[in-house]
Amino acid sequence: MNHSPTQNQSGTPTNPPAQPLAGVRVVEMGQLIAGPFAGKTLGDFGAEVIKIEPPINGDPLRQWRLLKEGTSLWWQVQSRNKQSLALDVRTARGQEIARRLIGECDVLIENFRPGTMEKWGLGWDDLRGVNPGLIMLRISGYGQTGPYRDRPSFGSIAEAMGGLRHLTGEPGQIPVRCGISIGDTLAALHGTIGVLLALHHRKVNHGAGQVIDVALHESVFNVMESMLTEFSACGEVRPPAGSTLPGIAPSNAYRCQDGVVLIAGNGDAIFLRLMNVIARKELGRRPDLASNQGRVKAVAEIDRAIGDWTKLRTEVEVLRCLDAAGVPAGKIYDIEDIAQDPHYHAREMILKQQTRQGFEVEMPGIVPKLLSTPGAIRSPAPLLGEHTGSILHRLGFSADQQAELKAQGIIA
Repeated sequence: MNHSPTQNQSGTPTNPPAQPLAGVRVVEMGQLIAGPFAGKTLGDFGAEVIKIEPPINGDPLRQWRLLKEGTSLWWQVQSRNKQSLALDVRTARGQEIARRLIGECDVLIENFRPGTMEKWGLGWDDLRGVNPGLIMLRISGYGQTGPYRDRPSFGSIAEAMGGLRHLTGEPGQIPVRCGISIGDTLAALHGTIGVLLALHHRKVNHGAGQVIDVALHESVFNVMESMLTEFSACGEVRPPAGSTLPGIAPSNAYRCQDGVVLIAGNGDAIFLRLMNVIARKELGRRPDLASNQGRVKAVAEIDRAIGDWTKLRTEVEVLRCLDAAGVPAGKIYDIEDIAQDPHYHAREMILKQQTRQGFEVEMPGIVPKLLSTPGAIRSPAPLLGEHTGSILHRLGFSADQQAELKAQGIIA
């Protein structure tokens, strides 16, 4: 890429410019996925992110999935660019410290069940008097209002309620999950957008702080394209369709001699080129197949023609022919393919990072890519309570006071 700055092998900028969120202070009180992913995203672009986590075990994500030297590798990605304040907010003294810290921040992120923050004296009504400019991102299963607000939920449940799970898998089979916590991540991204909108409103329109209420299932539902409109106008309930994309043709997965490729030949001109490549020019000339609407009606016939061609060839041969003809196609990458792909490396999407535990890992780069004020990995994921002392010192707590709090188990 030609953008500046360049990054060294650790992912740290060698000549960093000012980042777009430099000077924005974020307190993250969430755990696991949705809230912390929003915190990570803001941190990648320069925000100071202070993560409050329980003193003994910290965020449960520290122990999720694969561990190396006692710490989750997922944690290394999710918590880069963050500081760790080990604080027990279930205690009155811990709540007092949190309130003082939040009084000095721009953004508070939390993803507990509705009512939890209020129980701790850290709800919106409690905090806006302390910090009128506070932007409070609240991510929960069903939102802060409505008849389901008190129900427990996870991303997988939100994917089902939001309509996504109904579409995954083969017709007539039990729906399958995406394979990652996509419901949580979608909520985090919507929450991040909300934070940026609220920061803009506060700065440009001289507005006050506000609450951003993000529900997991609504974040999933928001990306369900025209499903609701089709149902309301035509009574159409879009069914699961396996690897195809209903209403778009041809767009499917096709078997080769040694694997599977995805081919998207659904543009009118692209369809003509695709039919030429597979030596089925007569299909390309058919008037009823000249538009997507006609191709959808004949999708089975078209898919058979494409599949008959691909099954006689290797993945490499198929992709080479289609690329030369300008037909969008690709193999199905696993993580080894991604880690070795030169395009990922050219786009700085594979970055190396030295962990606090002393070993090196690779992790995804920064998205989106701002050419003038790009994001960066400024620091690795913190050890539990690594920044407790410095944060409390900044808040005015003496060494003796900190020692007392530590002896009481309120901090670590």
